[in-house]
Amino acid sequence: MKKIIIIAIAALLGKMAGAQTLEKMNWFNEPEKWEISSGTLTMDVTPHSDYWRISHYGFTVDDAPFYYAEYGGEFEAKVKISGDYKVRFDQAGMMIRLDHENYIKTGIEFVDGKYNLSTVVTHHTSDWSVIALDHPVDAIWIKAVRRLDAVEIFYSFDDKEYTMMRNAWMEACHPVKIGMFAACPDGDGFKATFSNFTVKHLPDKVRTDWLKNNAE
Repeated sequence: MKKIIIIAIAALLGKMAGAQTLEKMNWFNEPEKWEISSGTLTMDVTPHSDYWRISHYGFTVDDAPFYYAEYGGEFEAKVKISGDYKVRFDQAGMMIRLDHENYIKTGIEFVDGKYNLSTVVTHHTSDWSVIALDHPVDAIWIKAVRRLDAVEIFYSFDDKEYTMMRNAWMEACHPVKIGMFAACPDGDGFKATFSNFTVKHLPDKVRTDWLKNNAE
């Protein structure tokens, strides 16, 4: 009996340790078809959807699927991304969002037949930076580290060696929505898959430094 109780407690603790589950997250622009299985989110990306504000193209859209949790403070977030990209601007990745005028989206974007590491930073208007890959990839890892008023974006092909691709400003000490997005501005949709999504709390740097400098 004692052994059964111990096993039950261990199972409960395991669930608590994994409390950051996909099932507890929320949709913004929920797609028609999606599923969660074994810690993996798969979605049929909504056709003719995107996130962009004003600059260069002259339009504003905010209608693509985004599956998120809300976090305050500083953190490190990671996710593995894959998709059967088909047409120009098909994209999937991670989004960090304050509101409709302030967000970062980053991941893979399919442009002119090539896979590109892509980051869009929006503060009222959007900008876009890309790193073209010389061959298709089955999957990519994206990592975002939020410290003070900056978010550093990294990519990896193996979840071991990470390379920084962008450092962007984001308002400090403001809760954000963070999670997985995909968009299909030009086409009729595609399937995107996300796995191993994690968000790890980082102790607030200013508070940590203050405590260190004011130790008893």
